Amino acid sequence: MSRGIADIAPARLALLNGGNVPSATLTEGLAIDFAQLLAAAVPGIGAARLEQMRAQAADGITRRMALAAQLLLDAKADLALLQAHPSDTVRGWVCFAIAAQAGLSLPQRLAAMRPLADDGHFGVREWAWLPLRPHLAAHLDEAITLLAPWTADPSERVRRFACEALRPRGVWCAHIAQLKAQPQLALPVLQPLRADPAIYVQDSVANWLNDAAKSQPDWVRSLCAQWLQESPAAATQRICKRAQRSLS
Repeated sequence: MSRGIADIAPARLALLNGGNVPSATLTEGLAIDFAQLLAAAVPGIGAARLEQMRAQAADGITRRMALAAQLLLDAKADLALLQAHPSDTVRGWVCFAIAAQAGLSLPQRLAAMRPLADDGHFGVREWAWLPLRPHLAAHLDEAITLLAPWTADPSERVRRFACEALRPRGVWCAHIAQLKAQPQLALPVLQPLRADPAIYVQDSVANWLNDAAKSQPDWVRSLCAQWLQESPAAATQRICKRAQRSLS
């Protein structure tokens, strides 16, 4: 397994840049030449758009993801086809394209994103929620109502998305101020997951509450005490222990 970008074998990097294989690590994902991958994934993308991509090669990963998505939209690329691409990065571009498409309602965006939220690659699942955050935050009540049923989905990936997408602080993204101030608004999503059997989901719920504890520690303590009384399952105990890890 590659430890750093310089450790990636040239043959392996060529496969990644050609879109022939998924990345195995975050390091591999960061090493990909987006212009090369874009040319391979969408052969008719055009020289001018590839040059735009090359010009932004030094930008952060999320900015480059957003630019690639916009170039796909500008070129009217077939997003349905790209959604099945072998490269997880290309599928991540589709996530950003869905978030950037004009004229879609929040239900439409979530419906389009759902298969990507359930993607088999860890990276795509992160790209699925991250670009949707501004839409979710802007329509928070609707977002919570729409995501609450996802907590009953058979797929732990979809259940985790419902929680992770609404974390008050999140990772690599803007905070949701309303949930930092009023974390109780998200109870329709959190409550059904309090004893989820999947560690993947448990960790997301615990991290959500750990986020909230930085602004509303007493609320988190009270909620955990309530959950442990009502549902003293091992899963709930694990969630609540991790949720309160930053509290003294």
